[in-house]
Amino acid sequence: MSRATGTDGQPPTMHGADSHHVIRVHGARENNLKDVSIEIPKRRLTVFTGVSGSGKSSLVFDTIAAESQRLINETYSAFVQGFMPTPARPEVDVLEGLTTVITVDQQRMGADPRSTVGTATDANAMLRILFSRLGEPHIGPPSAYAFNVPSVRASGAITVERGDRKTVKATFDRTGGMCPGCEGRGSVTDIDHAELYDEARSLAGGAITVPGYKAGGWNYRLYSESGFYDPEKPIRDYTAKELHDFLHHEPVRMKIAGINMTYEGLIPRIQKSMLSKDREGMQPHVREFVDRAVTFTTCPECGGSRLSEGARASKIGRISIADACAMEIRDLAEWVRGLAEPSVAPLLASLQRTLDSFVEIGLGYLSLDRAAGTLSGGEAQRVKMIRHLGSALTDVTYVFDEPTAGLHPHDIQRMNELLLRLRDKGNTVLVVEHKPETIAIADHVVDLGPGAGTAGGSVCFEGTLDGLRASGTVTGRHFDDRAALKKDFRTPSGRLEIRGASTHNLRDVDVDVPLGVLTVITGVAGSGKSSLVRGSLFSGRTPGADGVVAVDQTPIRGSRRSNPATYTGLLDPIRKAFAQANGVKPALFSANSEGACPTCNGAGVVYTDLAMMAGVSSTCEDCGGRRFDASVLEYRLGGRDISEVLAMPVTEAEEFFGAGEARTPAAHRILQRLADVGLGYLAIGQPLTTLSGGERQRLKLATHMAEKGGVYVLDEPTTGLHLADVEQLLGLLDRLVESGKSVVVIEHHQAVMAHADWIIDLGPGAGHDGGRIVFEGTPADLVAARSTLTGEHLAAYVGA
Repeated sequence: MSRATGTDGQPPTMHGADSHHVIRVHGARENNLKDVSIEIPKRRLTVFTGVSGSGKSSLVFDTIAAESQRLINETYSAFVQGFMPTPARPEVDVLEGLTTVITVDQQRMGADPRSTVGTATDANAMLRILFSRLGEPHIGPPSAYAFNVPSVRASGAITVERGDRKTVKATFDRTGGMCPGCEGRGSVTDIDHAELYDEARSLAGGAITVPGYKAGGWNYRLYSESGFYDPEKPIRDYTAKELHDFLHHEPVRMKIAGINMTYEGLIPRIQKSMLSKDREGMQPHVREFVDRAVTFTTCPECGGSRLSEGARASKIGRISIADACAMEIRDLAEWVRGLAEPSVAPLLASLQRTLDSFVEIGLGYLSLDRAAGTLSGGEAQRVKMIRHLGSALTDVTYVFDEPTAGLHPHDIQRMNELLLRLRDKGNTVLVVEHKPETIAIADHVVDLGPGAGTAGGSVCFEGTLDGLRASGTVTGRHFDDRAALKKDFRTPSGRLEIRGASTHNLRDVDVDVPLGVLTVITGVAGSGKSSLVRGSLFSGRTPGADGVVAVDQTPIRGSRRSNPATYTGLLDPIRKAFAQANGVKPALFSANSEGACPTCNGAGVVYTDLAMMAGVSSTCEDCGGRRFDASVLEYRLGGRDISEVLAMPVTEAEEFFGAGEARTPAAHRILQRLADVGLGYLAIGQPLTTLSGGERQRLKLATHMAEKGGVYVLDEPTTGLHLADVEQLLGLLDRLVESGKSVVVIEHHQAVMAHADWIIDLGPGAGHDGGRIVFEGTPADLVAARSTLTGEHLAAYVGA
């Protein structure tokens, strides 16, 4: 392309504003980064690669994105900043050329039952306005169609008294669309009373069987000493009023055991303390109780639509807003396209663009009433992309965390086009990715490594794709790796018969899942894979599926104090070994208990509130970040103190606890499982908040491997895995099968498909175009037949 020249034939002088064409990072040391210095081109697509734990997320998310967000937060008033998270300043010497960063990560969307695909985007709001304008009969403003808004009717705001007469001068009336039966949740809870109490016992005899209501505790005394009933009387002998007071009494302040307390019935108390929480955030014994005692059934009043009778009755043509939200989005887009109403033309055009974006991004099979908490990590990430595709913003930096997660090879090309579209609007696009198909479209590649954890944190290569291939780095060497089709297949030891599966889009599916082998369930996104597994294997409806161990992609919740040692239970045998070797209590070797540094309370850092400015955190000066009291660090096991042991990588700790003075078989077994899932580089005391999504899933897998299940079901275990690590995962799956387990994997990675003994392919498309079994057999037969999209892509992958 020729350069513009001035009138004298000389190139014009570059304007100063055009010289800021790179993001310059100098001396980045966040997490395991080793003084990284790098220049990233702006308005280009840069892909960051490297083995798991090499430092990709530390550079992109914890340094570049975190500093951009921190600087933006500082532009708000001190009052507003008080309500915002205050990220610490990243460990970096210089960061120049930053623009506003928009992070599109794989964090699942909130598990609030009132959060749906429609509410998470602008689609629901626009539909409500549309129905408030065109719906017949007209029932009110947009709020009348909102399942998050209750109807409220109040009077007596201003009352004038004249003698005995009272005249109301003001009333308040708001029409909402919330179903009063389920309060906009779509389902109602039914609690099994037999799981709450033993009716043959009295309160004094320990009748309440709810976790946390141990006889003698405060929760228990609230009922046994309330005075509403005789504590020595068996619950089956209660009168109707006594039973109502015990189970459903409204909150009331009263004195119990000499203390002012709020008494309320057992059921509302449980609903507030347990059922209002995210199930994944519950302690295991509480979760087990909730699963056992509570059943969720579709609301009989609204049929699961969450909407009031009035909102369901108001229609455009023959379609109500409930019908519209229940449609697959691609069908809804066609319905909206058919509406020709000049009075709302701009609204229709905007709604049409949003719905078309869903279809374009490969989510046309979803419906707007789909609960946001049920979306996979990949689906949630793409839903977040919707609002950015039509955005008028340019010259911002978009940061993506494995945007191909959960995508079939057929769908990856579509995602690549969307990333390129964002770049072509003049934006900087930074992508953390392992898939060769996405690395291939990069303008610039940054490869971190060479290893993981302490062996990583350096830039091994930056440049073009051709340069990466010739670079000799781990990524470069494995870039063109292709797994070969298996020649010998294991013989099944039995089968799980799934009959009449009809969850979501499944069409009365009958399929046999072989036991004792490695089975891969595949198909395009939205074809029904998760519906088949969760609706049949996890639900217990399939005979023989009792011992199922499920390792899905729900996030591990943990604070800065949570680490692999606490999450896996590894810390318990370590504490006991230290206590036994030194003749002291195990509690001393917990940073959350008696052994904690008194200055930082075992956090390792001290948070300083700077009042009108953002607070800062600094390493605790007394313990040097080691989290323990100095006296505790004098106790040793095998020549190491507890802080030194928690700083060990898994591989070193495995050797340490495997032999010699520190030999601890219970700890060694857990460490072996962590090494088996490819986490050998991870420090056992590293905070969970610093782990990537793929690392967290493999940590969960290592924990579940200790369970006594016969069938292991894994949901995309290759998520977050580098090309070089996939081979190790295949070895792990083989070892599980050879130990007598049956392994069922939902997976899109062709290397895992090629390694399977049996493949079940769903499709042929997504949503109502899917939900059928389109192939069952060996990978070799799938490649030979080439009868499905999966077969075509697998054949191309293995070069058949």
